[in-house]
Amino acid sequence: MASGSDVFQHQDPLRRLENLVAQLRDPAGGCPWDLEQTHQSLTPYVLEEAHEVADAIRHGDDQHLKEELGDLLLQVMLHARIAEEDNRFDLNAVAAGISDKLIRRHPHVFADAEARDSAAVRISWEAIKAQEKAGAKAAAVSASPLSDQLASKVRGQPALSGAMTISRKAAKAGFEWENIAGVWSKVNEELEELKDAICSGDKAHAQEELGDVLFTLVNVARWCEISPEEGLAGTNQRFLDRFSRVEAALDGDLEGHSIQKLEELWQQAKQAIRSESQDQEH
Repeated sequence: MASGSDVFQHQDPLRRLENLVAQLRDPAGGCPWDLEQTHQSLTPYVLEEAHEVADAIRHGDDQHLKEELGDLLLQVMLHARIAEEDNRFDLNAVAAGISDKLIRRHPHVFADAEARDSAAVRISWEAIKAQEKAGAKAAAVSASPLSDQLASKVRGQPALSGAMTISRKAAKAGFEWENIAGVWSKVNEELEELKDAICSGDKAHAQEELGDVLFTLVNVARWCEISPEEGLAGTNQRFLDRFSRVEAALDGDLEGHSIQKLEELWQQAKQAIRSESQDQEH
């Protein structure tokens, strides 16, 4: 007798996954954990899987990327299934919606419009997107159209990415320093305010000021045309690489060692990694 999973073996891979998710959500014999999930409870997993896809891309690992894309696809399938159970929409509606959007926003491919380069494509995309939103909000009148647009755009983004989006759009609209010296001045100003807030013992105020410092550093990154997200991701990885060597030097036990000893091992690890990197380059 065939097992439950065997029933799906010869189906189209996407339909097989869709049916497997449906079985996991089957009240009569599904998985208790999957049955408990909602759109809200799954939100952290969507973000986590998206970040893991980005990490696999950074490392250039195709096997890892394939696996992480599968995990992200599972999240799409789960959300579509939950909506289908409530008769709101299903996976076909999700696919149809994005297909229609791609056709609308690529008239240079699917219609008679022209786009000479990727810059022209971006301009066309944003114009069409603005028209769509205008049509959806034809009856609404706003005194702050850019801030409304940005609030909607960054709603689902990680805070660091959202800050960069806001910074770029505001600067493009004219809300900008004359030169980078003004940005550095703002960084120093915000750092002093953070120090004062921390000294005051007001954690809520300190958290606000920390946010201001980070937002201003995002503006530094924008002026220098570097990615704060990639920069922080690289720092995280470098820290873990160095920290693992410190742990190894102490047989995995950091307890009882002075900060001077730990700093000495940290610098040794940093130098060793740098030397190995230089050797690989040659």
